[in-house]
Amino acid sequence: MHVQHIRLARPVTNLKQSGDMYCHGLGLKQIASFSDHEGFSGVMLGADGLPCHIELTQCHAHPAVPAPSVEDLLVFYLPDPQEWALSCRKMAEAGFVEVEAFNEYWDVLGVTYEDHDGYRIVLQNTAWPVNAQ
Repeated sequence: MHVQHIRLARPVTNLKQSGDMYCHGLGLKQIASFSDHEGFSGVMLGADGLPCHIELTQCHAHPAVPAPSVEDLLVFYLPDPQEWALSCRKMAEAGFVEVEAFNEYWDVLGVTYEDHDGYRIVLQNTAWPVNAQ
């Protein structure tokens, strides 16, 4: 299978708040959006050179309630310690809350954050690929 691009979609309770948090905290930018398209509005967030983007959506007619688990993670690998520390500060500034990881592995070289809908993001201070054990 040849994959040209990947979109990760998440329903959110407040589209503007979530979009602002993800852009500020993760350094993403809005690359597309739509408003009331068949009852849905959304924003797509990405960055130059990434082969994927995040889509945040709201359904106006029948709201989809976010239902993330503690293992529903987006993991960002940031090998440079200074860039990682700056990114961690930006996550806190953006309103993400630092939480203890359910899987202790993520606490060794990373920090886990949670947004207002309960979605989790790990900023991992290592390069990919890593030798998983």
